[in-house]
Amino acid sequence: MSFSDLPLLNAFLNTTSAILLLIGHQSIKKGRRDSHKKYMIAAFVTSSLFLISYLLYHYVHGSQHFEGQGLAKPVYFLLLGTHTVLAAAIVPMVLITLGRGLKGEFSRHRKIAKWTYPIWLYVSVTGVIIYLMLYQIFPGGKVV
Repeated sequence: MSFSDLPLLNAFLNTTSAILLLIGHQSIKKGRRDSHKKYMIAAFVTSSLFLISYLLYHYVHGSQHFEGQGLAKPVYFLLLGTHTVLAAAIVPMVLITLGRGLKGEFSRHRKIAKWTYPIWLYVSVTGVIIYLMLYQIFPGGKVV
């Protein structure tokens, strides 16, 4: 594997995180607290690996220029903008939510988890969409 393969790895890690989040959410809705805990910790580990890989790739390669035209361009930048803002916000939210859950502070955990879960899921899913638009649908952008 080379550094140029990291965007694909990042998309895989984001997809995996989204799936783990969905399963973890369903687990708690069904009252399976132990299963929920395992899936959410796995989502945290997967997202952490994504963040390390993402930062490493961009440190080495810089940013990729988007080559799409027409309606694709504002759609891409809308997704990128909301994804970026929420990705920055989700890191402390995940840490607080996870910490409260692991400490058994379930009432406080639920209060923030109702916000953390949909934002985290959105960030994971839009990360994959951004990857597809940048590297698969409209490839050929310049590294800047």
